[in-house]
Amino acid sequence: MKKLKIVRIIARLNIGGPAQNVVFLTQGLNNDKFESILLSGNSSKMEGDMIYLAKERNMQLRLIPELVRELSFFKDTMAFLKILTFLFKEKPDIVHTHTAKAGALGRAAGFLYKVFGNRDLKLVHTFHGHVLEGYFGKLKNQIFIQIERILALFTDRIIVVSEAIREDLLRLGIGTTDRIVVIRLGLELEKFFNIQDNATSNNRIRVGIVGRLVAIKNHKFFIDVADLYLKLFPDFPIHFYIIGDGELRLELIKYVEGLGLSHSISFTGWEKDLVKVYSNLDIVCLTSLNEGTPVSIIEALASGKPIVSTNVGGIKDIVKPVCDQLGINESIILVEPGDKERFVDALRYFAANRHMRNSFGEKGRTFVQNNFLKERLIKDMDLLYTTISKRSEL
Repeated sequence: MKKLKIVRIIARLNIGGPAQNVVFLTQGLNNDKFESILLSGNSSKMEGDMIYLAKERNMQLRLIPELVRELSFFKDTMAFLKILTFLFKEKPDIVHTHTAKAGALGRAAGFLYKVFGNRDLKLVHTFHGHVLEGYFGKLKNQIFIQIERILALFTDRIIVVSEAIREDLLRLGIGTTDRIVVIRLGLELEKFFNIQDNATSNNRIRVGIVGRLVAIKNHKFFIDVADLYLKLFPDFPIHFYIIGDGELRLELIKYVEGLGLSHSISFTGWEKDLVKVYSNLDIVCLTSLNEGTPVSIIEALASGKPIVSTNVGGIKDIVKPVCDQLGINESIILVEPGDKERFVDALRYFAANRHMRNSFGEKGRTFVQNNFLKERLIKDMDLLYTTISKRSEL
Protein backbone atom coordinates (compact mmCIF):
# COMPACT_ATOMS: atom_id res chain seq x y z
CA MET A 1 0.00 0.00 0.00
CA LYS A 2 1.31 3.41 -0.98
CA LYS A 3 2.44 5.58 1.92
CA LEU A 4 0.91 9.00 2.47
CA LYS A 5 3.63 11.64 2.22
CA ILE A 6 3.32 14.52 4.68
CA VAL A 7 5.30 17.75 4.50
CA ARG A 8 5.13 19.50 7.86
CA ILE A 9 6.14 23.17 8.04
CA ILE A 10 6.97 25.31 11.08
CA ALA A 11 8.58 28.74 11.27
CA ARG A 12 11.18 27.74 13.86
CA LEU A 13 11.96 25.02 16.40
CA ASN A 14 12.27 27.35 19.37
CA ILE A 15 11.71 26.13 22.92
CA GLY A 16 8.03 25.45 23.46
CA GLY A 17 5.06 23.27 22.66
CA PRO A 18 4.84 23.75 18.87
CA ALA A 19 8.42 22.53 18.34
CA GLN A 20 7.89 19.44 20.46
CA ASN A 21 4.56 18.79 18.78
CA VAL A 22 5.96 18.79 15.23
CA VAL A 23 9.03 16.73 16.14
CA PHE A 24 6.99 14.02 17.86
CA LEU A 25 4.50 13.91 14.99
CA THR A 26 7.16 13.83 12.29
CA GLN A 27 8.97 11.00 14.04
CA GLY A 28 5.85 9.10 15.12
CA LEU A 29 4.25 9.23 11.66
CA ASN A 30 7.22 7.77 9.85
CA ASN A 31 5.91 4.23 9.65
CA ASP A 32 4.18 1.76 7.36
CA LYS A 33 1.38 4.23 6.58
CA PHE A 34 3.13 7.62 6.42
CA GLU A 35 6.31 9.33 5.34
CA SER A 36 6.90 12.63 7.12
CA ILE A 37 9.30 15.43 6.22
CA LEU A 38 9.81 18.55 8.33
CA LEU A 39 10.59 22.04 6.97
CA SER A 40 11.71 24.68 9.45
CA GLY A 41 13.31 28.08 9.72
CA ASN A 42 15.94 29.03 12.31
CA SER A 43 15.35 30.19 15.88
CA SER A 44 16.89 33.36 17.29
CA LYS A 45 19.58 33.04 19.94
CA MET A 46 17.39 34.60 22.63
CA GLU A 47 14.53 32.14 22.10
CA GLY A 48 16.40 28.93 22.73
CA ASP A 49 16.58 26.21 20.10
CA MET A 50 15.06 22.72 20.17
CA ILE A 51 16.46 21.59 16.84
CA TYR A 52 18.44 19.02 18.82
CA LEU A 53 15.18 17.10 19.30
CA ALA A 54 14.94 16.54 15.55
CA LYS A 55 18.61 15.69 15.16
CA GLU A 56 18.50 13.16 18.01
CA ARG A 57 15.73 11.32 16.15
CA ASN A 58 17.47 11.31 12.76
CA MET A 59 14.42 12.86 11.12
CA GLN A 60 14.04 14.16 7.58
CA LEU A 61 14.62 17.85 8.37
CA ARG A 62 15.09 20.61 5.80
CA LEU A 63 16.05 24.10 6.95
CA ILE A 64 14.87 27.24 5.16
CA PRO A 65 16.95 30.13 6.58
CA GLU A 66 14.62 32.74 5.05
CA LEU A 67 11.66 31.41 7.05
CA VAL A 68 11.83 33.83 9.98
CA ARG A 69 9.38 35.17 12.54
CA GLU A 70 9.73 38.83 11.55
CA LEU A 71 7.96 40.26 8.51
CA SER A 72 10.38 40.74 5.60
CA PHE A 73 9.24 41.08 2.00
CA PHE A 74 12.47 39.67 0.59
CA LYS A 75 12.89 36.80 3.04
CA ASP A 76 9.18 35.92 3.02
CA THR A 77 9.20 35.82 -0.79
CA MET A 78 12.29 33.62 -0.85
CA ALA A 79 10.82 31.30 1.80
CA PHE A 80 7.58 31.01 -0.17
CA LEU A 81 9.42 30.13 -3.39
CA LYS A 82 11.59 27.55 -1.62
CA ILE A 83 8.55 25.92 -0.02
CA LEU A 84 6.72 25.86 -3.36
CA THR A 85 9.75 24.35 -5.13
CA PHE A 86 10.07 21.74 -2.39
CA LEU A 87 6.41 20.73 -2.74
CA PHE A 88 6.71 20.23 -6.50
CA LYS A 89 9.85 18.15 -5.92
CA GLU A 90 8.50 15.94 -3.10
CA LYS A 91 4.87 15.69 -4.31
CA PRO A 92 3.21 15.32 -0.88
CA ASP A 93 -0.32 14.12 -0.22
CA ILE A 94 -0.73 16.37 2.85
CA VAL A 95 0.82 19.72 3.78
CA HIS A 96 0.48 20.42 7.50
CA THR A 97 1.58 23.86 8.73
CA HIS A 98 2.22 25.05 12.28
CA THR A 99 2.50 28.63 13.64
CA ALA A 100 1.32 31.80 11.91
CA LYS A 101 4.13 32.64 9.47
CA ALA A 102 4.61 29.05 8.31
CA GLY A 103 0.83 28.70 8.14
CA ALA A 104 0.48 31.63 5.76
CA LEU A 105 3.43 30.88 3.47
CA GLY A 106 3.00 27.12 3.61
CA ARG A 107 -0.70 27.10 2.83
CA ALA A 108 -0.32 29.68 0.06
CA ALA A 109 2.38 27.54 -1.54
CA GLY A 110 0.29 24.45 -0.92
CA PHE A 111 -2.70 26.01 -2.66
CA LEU A 112 -0.64 26.75 -5.79
CA TYR A 113 0.78 23.23 -5.75
CA LYS A 114 -2.74 21.86 -5.40
CA VAL A 115 -3.95 23.85 -8.43
CA PHE A 116 -0.99 23.07 -10.68
CA GLY A 117 0.45 19.87 -9.24
CA ASN A 118 -1.87 17.65 -7.19
CA ARG A 119 -5.57 18.42 -6.95
CA ASP A 120 -5.96 15.74 -4.27
CA LEU A 121 -3.56 17.54 -1.89
CA LYS A 122 -4.97 18.17 1.59
CA LEU A 123 -4.04 21.27 3.58
CA VAL A 124 -3.99 21.19 7.38
CA HIS A 125 -3.02 23.95 9.80
CA THR A 126 -2.58 23.90 13.60
CA PHE A 127 -3.20 26.91 15.83
CA HIS A 128 -1.02 26.35 18.88
CA GLY A 129 -2.16 29.46 20.70
CA HIS A 130 -4.16 32.68 20.57
CA VAL A 131 -1.67 34.38 18.27
CA LEU A 132 -4.37 36.69 16.91
CA GLU A 133 -4.94 38.43 20.23
CA GLY A 134 -2.50 39.90 22.72
CA TYR A 135 0.59 39.94 20.52
CA PHE A 136 0.06 42.89 18.16
CA GLY A 137 -1.78 46.21 17.91
CA LYS A 138 -5.39 46.47 16.74
CA LEU A 139 -4.54 47.26 13.11
CA LYS A 140 -2.14 44.33 12.72
CA ASN A 141 -4.61 42.05 14.48
CA GLN A 142 -7.33 42.97 11.99
CA ILE A 143 -5.00 42.37 9.05
CA PHE A 144 -3.95 38.97 10.38
CA ILE A 145 -7.56 38.02 11.08
CA GLN A 146 -8.52 38.83 7.48
CA ILE A 147 -5.58 36.79 6.18
CA GLU A 148 -6.58 33.82 8.35
CA ARG A 149 -10.19 34.05 7.14
CA ILE A 150 -8.98 33.78 3.55
CA LEU A 151 -6.54 30.95 4.29
CA ALA A 152 -9.28 29.03 6.10
CA LEU A 153 -11.35 28.93 2.90
CA PHE A 154 -8.97 26.42 1.31
CA THR A 155 -7.73 24.65 4.45
CA ASP A 156 -9.20 21.16 4.72
CA ARG A 157 -8.78 20.93 8.49
CA ILE A 158 -7.87 23.51 11.13
CA ILE A 159 -6.52 21.92 14.30
CA VAL A 160 -6.61 23.71 17.65
CA VAL A 161 -5.03 22.51 20.88
CA SER A 162 -7.90 23.59 23.12
CA GLU A 163 -11.63 24.19 22.99
CA ALA A 164 -11.09 27.83 23.95
CA ILE A 165 -9.07 28.46 20.78
CA ARG A 166 -11.78 26.77 18.71
CA GLU A 167 -14.40 29.10 20.18
CA ASP A 168 -12.19 32.14 19.52
CA LEU A 169 -11.62 31.23 15.86
CA LEU A 170 -15.33 30.73 15.23
CA ARG A 171 -16.07 34.03 16.98
CA LEU A 172 -13.58 35.75 14.67
CA GLY A 173 -15.10 34.15 11.58
CA ILE A 174 -12.10 31.91 10.89
CA GLY A 175 -13.06 28.47 9.65
CA THR A 176 -16.28 26.54 10.14
CA THR A 177 -17.50 24.07 12.75
CA ASP A 178 -17.06 21.11 10.41
CA ARG A 179 -13.43 21.95 9.60
CA ILE A 180 -12.09 22.90 13.05
CA VAL A 181 -11.09 20.00 15.29
CA VAL A 182 -9.59 19.93 18.78
CA ILE A 183 -6.51 17.75 19.19
CA ARG A 184 -4.66 18.30 22.44
CA LEU A 185 -0.90 18.45 22.68
CA GLY A 186 0.95 15.19 23.20
CA LEU A 187 4.33 15.23 24.91
CA GLU A 188 7.07 12.96 26.22
CA LEU A 189 6.20 13.22 29.90
CA GLU A 190 7.37 9.92 31.36
CA LYS A 191 10.57 11.45 32.68
CA PHE A 192 8.52 13.74 34.95
CA PHE A 193 6.31 11.06 36.50
CA ASN A 194 8.91 9.87 39.01
CA ILE A 195 9.64 13.31 40.44
CA GLN A 196 8.84 13.25 44.13
CA ASP A 197 8.03 16.00 46.60
CA ASN A 198 11.26 17.52 47.87
CA ALA A 199 10.84 18.90 51.36
CA THR A 200 12.29 22.40 51.32
CA SER A 201 15.26 23.01 53.56
CA ASN A 202 14.62 25.52 56.32
CA ASN A 203 11.00 25.76 55.08
CA ARG A 204 12.16 27.98 52.22
CA ILE A 205 9.50 27.59 49.55
CA ARG A 206 10.67 27.74 45.92
CA VAL A 207 8.31 29.32 43.41
CA GLY A 208 9.13 29.32 39.70
CA ILE A 209 7.88 30.45 36.31
CA VAL A 210 9.15 28.72 33.15
CA GLY A 211 8.98 30.28 29.70
CA ARG A 212 10.24 32.78 27.15
CA LEU A 213 10.87 36.28 28.48
CA VAL A 214 8.47 38.07 26.14
CA ALA A 215 5.63 40.51 26.74
CA ILE A 216 2.77 38.01 26.34
CA LYS A 217 4.14 35.96 29.27
CA ASN A 218 3.77 39.01 31.55
CA HIS A 219 6.77 38.38 33.81
CA LYS A 220 6.45 41.86 35.31
CA PHE A 221 3.22 40.72 36.91
CA PHE A 222 5.08 37.73 38.40
CA ILE A 223 7.69 40.13 39.80
CA ASP A 224 4.99 42.42 41.19
CA VAL A 225 3.34 39.41 42.86
CA ALA A 226 6.68 38.47 44.42
CA ASP A 227 7.11 42.04 45.65
CA LEU A 228 3.66 42.11 47.24
CA TYR A 229 4.08 38.64 48.77
CA LEU A 230 7.39 39.54 50.40
CA LYS A 231 5.89 42.74 51.82
CA LEU A 232 2.88 40.94 53.27
CA PHE A 233 4.77 37.91 54.58
CA PRO A 234 8.34 39.03 55.28
CA ASP A 235 8.87 36.37 57.94
CA PHE A 236 7.89 33.42 55.76
CA PRO A 237 10.97 32.35 53.74
CA ILE A 238 10.35 32.09 50.00
CA HIS A 239 12.43 32.45 46.85
CA PHE A 240 11.26 33.15 43.30
CA TYR A 241 12.88 31.78 40.13
CA ILE A 242 12.48 33.01 36.55
CA ILE A 243 13.54 30.15 34.27
CA GLY A 244 14.00 31.01 30.60
CA ASP A 245 15.38 33.71 28.37
CA GLY A 246 14.21 36.17 25.77
CA GLU A 247 14.18 39.70 24.48
CA LEU A 248 13.03 41.19 27.80
CA ARG A 249 15.73 39.65 29.99
CA LEU A 250 17.74 42.83 30.63
CA GLU A 251 14.60 44.92 31.14
CA LEU A 252 13.24 42.46 33.70
CA ILE A 253 16.55 42.25 35.56
CA LYS A 254 16.59 46.05 35.87
CA TYR A 255 12.99 45.98 37.05
CA VAL A 256 13.88 43.51 39.79
CA GLU A 257 16.91 45.57 40.80
CA GLY A 258 14.76 48.71 40.94
CA LEU A 259 12.43 47.01 43.43
CA GLY A 260 15.36 45.84 45.53
CA LEU A 261 14.45 42.17 45.02
CA SER A 262 17.68 40.78 43.56
CA HIS A 263 18.21 38.69 46.71
CA SER A 264 14.74 37.11 46.38
CA ILE A 265 14.32 36.62 42.61
CA SER A 266 16.81 34.63 40.54
CA PHE A 267 17.14 34.52 36.74
CA THR A 268 18.45 31.12 35.65
CA GLY A 269 18.32 31.38 31.84
CA TRP A 270 17.32 28.33 29.82
CA GLU A 271 17.71 25.01 31.58
CA LYS A 272 17.87 21.90 29.40
CA ASP A 273 17.42 19.50 32.33
CA LEU A 274 13.74 20.16 33.05
CA VAL A 275 13.46 17.22 35.41
CA LYS A 276 15.96 19.00 37.65
CA VAL A 277 14.07 22.29 37.24
CA TYR A 278 10.71 20.92 38.37
CA SER A 279 12.29 18.74 41.06
CA ASN A 280 13.65 21.88 42.68
CA LEU A 281 10.37 23.81 42.67
CA ASP A 282 7.53 23.61 45.18
CA ILE A 283 5.03 25.76 43.26
CA VAL A 284 4.86 26.63 39.55
CA CYS A 285 3.31 29.84 38.25
CA LEU A 286 2.11 31.17 34.93
CA THR A 287 1.15 34.84 34.48
CA SER A 288 0.47 35.08 30.74
CA LEU A 289 -1.89 37.57 29.15
CA ASN A 290 -2.98 34.86 26.71
CA GLU A 291 -2.15 31.22 26.07
CA GLY A 292 -3.10 28.20 24.02
CA THR A 293 -1.93 25.13 25.89
CA PRO A 294 1.29 26.05 27.75
CA VAL A 295 3.77 23.19 27.88
CA SER A 296 5.27 24.44 31.14
CA ILE A 297 1.95 23.88 32.88
CA ILE A 298 1.59 20.35 31.49
CA GLU A 299 5.16 19.52 32.50
CA ALA A 300 4.58 20.92 35.98
CA LEU A 301 1.42 18.83 36.35
CA ALA A 302 3.30 15.73 35.18
CA SER A 303 5.92 16.54 37.82
CA GLY A 304 3.28 16.57 40.55
CA LYS A 305 3.57 20.30 41.26
CA PRO A 306 0.69 22.60 42.26
CA ILE A 307 0.08 25.55 39.96
CA VAL A 308 -1.15 29.12 40.25
CA SER A 309 -2.03 30.63 36.88
CA THR A 310 -3.86 33.50 35.28
CA ASN A 311 -7.20 32.38 33.86
CA VAL A 312 -6.61 33.11 30.17
CA GLY A 313 -6.96 31.36 26.83
CA GLY A 314 -6.92 27.59 26.84
CA ILE A 315 -5.50 27.12 30.33
CA LYS A 316 -8.89 26.28 31.80
CA ASP A 317 -9.17 23.45 29.26
CA ILE A 318 -6.07 21.73 30.61
CA VAL A 319 -7.80 20.47 33.73
CA LYS A 320 -11.29 19.43 34.72
CA PRO A 321 -12.75 22.28 36.79
CA VAL A 322 -14.53 21.67 40.06
CA CYS A 323 -17.19 24.33 40.53
CA ASP A 324 -16.65 26.25 43.70
CA GLN A 325 -16.48 29.89 44.69
CA LEU A 326 -12.74 29.82 45.26
CA GLY A 327 -11.86 29.16 41.62
CA ILE A 328 -10.01 26.02 42.65
CA ASN A 329 -10.15 22.94 40.44
CA GLU A 330 -8.49 19.55 40.70
CA SER A 331 -4.89 20.63 40.23
CA ILE A 332 -4.58 24.36 39.68
CA ILE A 333 -5.70 27.67 41.16
CA LEU A 334 -6.84 30.09 38.47
CA VAL A 335 -6.60 33.84 39.05
CA GLU A 336 -8.05 36.58 36.88
CA PRO A 337 -5.41 38.66 35.05
CA GLY A 338 -4.14 41.61 37.06
CA ASP A 339 -5.42 40.36 40.43
CA LYS A 340 -2.18 40.48 42.41
CA GLU A 341 -3.88 40.08 45.78
CA ARG A 342 -5.64 36.88 44.73
CA PHE A 343 -2.43 35.52 43.23
CA VAL A 344 -0.58 36.21 46.47
CA ASP A 345 -3.36 34.52 48.46
CA ALA A 346 -3.05 31.42 46.27
CA LEU A 347 0.72 31.30 46.76
CA ARG A 348 0.33 31.68 50.50
CA TYR A 349 -2.27 28.89 50.51
CA PHE A 350 0.14 26.45 48.89
CA ALA A 351 3.23 27.71 50.70
CA ALA A 352 1.66 27.14 54.08
CA ASN A 353 0.15 23.74 53.30
CA ARG A 354 2.42 20.99 52.08
CA HIS A 355 -0.42 18.47 52.19
CA MET A 356 -2.45 20.51 49.70
CA ARG A 357 0.59 20.94 47.47
CA ASN A 358 0.93 17.17 47.31
CA SER A 359 -2.80 16.62 46.85
CA PHE A 360 -3.06 19.06 43.94
CA GLY A 361 0.12 17.63 42.43
CA GLU A 362 -1.11 14.03 42.50
CA LYS A 363 -4.40 14.91 40.81
CA GLY A 364 -2.64 16.95 38.14
CA ARG A 365 -0.21 14.14 37.36
CA THR A 366 -3.06 11.66 36.93
CA PHE A 367 -4.85 14.03 34.58
CA VAL A 368 -1.94 14.58 32.20
CA GLN A 369 -1.16 10.85 32.17
CA ASN A 370 -4.63 10.31 30.74
CA ASN A 371 -4.70 13.23 28.32
CA PHE A 372 -1.34 14.61 27.15
CA LEU A 373 0.94 11.73 26.20
CA LYS A 374 2.70 11.62 22.83
CA GLU A 375 1.12 8.30 21.89
CA ARG A 376 -2.39 9.76 22.07
CA LEU A 377 -1.36 12.69 19.84
CA ILE A 378 0.04 10.39 17.17
CA LYS A 379 -3.06 8.20 17.27
CA ASP A 380 -5.38 11.21 16.89
CA MET A 381 -3.37 12.63 13.99
CA ASP A 382 -3.18 9.25 12.27
CA LEU A 383 -6.98 9.11 12.33
CA LEU A 384 -7.36 12.67 10.99
CA TYR A 385 -4.91 12.15 8.11
CA THR A 386 -6.52 8.83 7.23
CA THR A 387 -9.99 10.40 7.24
CA ILE A 388 -9.28 13.46 5.10
CA SER A 389 -7.19 11.51 2.58
CA LYS A 390 -9.81 8.75 2.35
CA ARG A 391 -7.02 6.29 3.06
CA SER A 392 -9.50 3.47 3.52
CA GLU A 393 -10.18 3.71 -0.23
CA LEU A 394 -6.52 3.33 -1.22
